[in-house]
Amino acid sequence: MKKSICVLFSFMLLLIVACCGNIAAEGGQESVSEQPEVQTEQVIGNNRESSETESQEPSESVSEQEQETATEQEQGTDMEQKILVVYFSATGTTEPLAEYAAEILNADLYEIVPEVPYTEEDLAYYTNGRADQEQNDPSSRPALSGSVQNMEEYDMIVIGYPIWHGQAPRIISTFLESYDFSGKTMIPFCTSHSSGIGSSADNLHELCSDSVNWLEGKRFEAETTKEAMRTWLENVIVK
Repeated sequence: MKKSICVLFSFMLLLIVACCGNIAAEGGQESVSEQPEVQTEQVIGNNRESSETESQEPSESVSEQEQETATEQEQGTDMEQKILVVYFSATGTTEPLAEYAAEILNADLYEIVPEVPYTEEDLAYYTNGRADQEQNDPSSRPALSGSVQNMEEYDMIVIGYPIWHGQAPRIISTFLESYDFSGKTMIPFCTSHSSGIGSSADNLHELCSDSVNWLEGKRFEAETTKEAMRTWLENVIVK
């Protein structure tokens, strides 16, 4: 009887120990399985922070680029000059060169037109015609047809004319005395078969304010190419 009780008691002990072992094993598995979940959440959280940081960096870079671009545009605007090319061309020789200059400089173009057009007889040399009489009279001021309405907006004026009796036609004097060129840059050029620009440009200086910045002028022959005009303009403006 005692032996049977001992056997039963031993069996119950084994059963209790087995149950406790199973409970402990399940608890260990739960604790082990929970740890990876925490680590996973941490990794995901870190990845989110990293991706947020990376996504913010390009935004800051784009913002800086936009600011730099805006600054460059403002500087470029400040450096730009508004240019006007004006010309007088009674026979058509000066006109194409003025058109070249306007295209090269991306400038506005204005033709000086006399109120009374010149005829062939007027332009005939040494016949005491109209052009001869005007050039022999320094006070002559032929009337203009039309005017530049917004002259104050221009920073640089390129002025072209033919040489008549060694000087600019008197209508150029009329034009220069019709506006205030104070503080502007003036660049003269002339067309001639033989005479140089000579004193014609210097004489024009006296008709304008002392604050005008006169750049060196040049004489061109008929049929001058656009590239020749480009070379001169680039050189004189850079100087």
